[in-house]
Amino acid sequence: QVQLVESGGGLVQAGGSLRLSCAASGRTFSSYVMAWFRQAPGKEREFVAAVSRSALGTTYTDSVKGRFTISRDNAKNTVSLLMNTLKPEDTAVYYCAATNTVTLFTTPGTYNYWGQGTQVTVSS
Repeated sequence: QVQLVESGGGLVQAGGSLRLSCAASGRTFSSYVMAWFRQAPGKEREFVAAVSRSALGTTYTDSVKGRFTISRDNAKNTVSLLMNTLKPEDTAVYYCAATNTVTLFTTPGTYNYWGQGTQVTVSS
């Protein structure tokens, strides 16, 4: 089992940057595929990015490709999301998630563990 705690959200102007972090408990962090999802008011939770257990593989939703970078540090049990060139449509609560599989799934139902979320607001 793993517990996830996000941090790093906030208010930023369009074009700015934020770095989200997710700290995981437990001694088996490296056995989980890690991902970030987001949920805007009135919308369904959507996939943002995922990183493989070894950190060698990543995948992104099309709308953030070239702007966001997901990374992980298995020695520190952390996963990060660096968000550049932020847009107002990136405004959402961002969630860290974990799944004990090999595949970089993009659907929320395939993730077993979730953090409490951190708010990101991008002003125009």
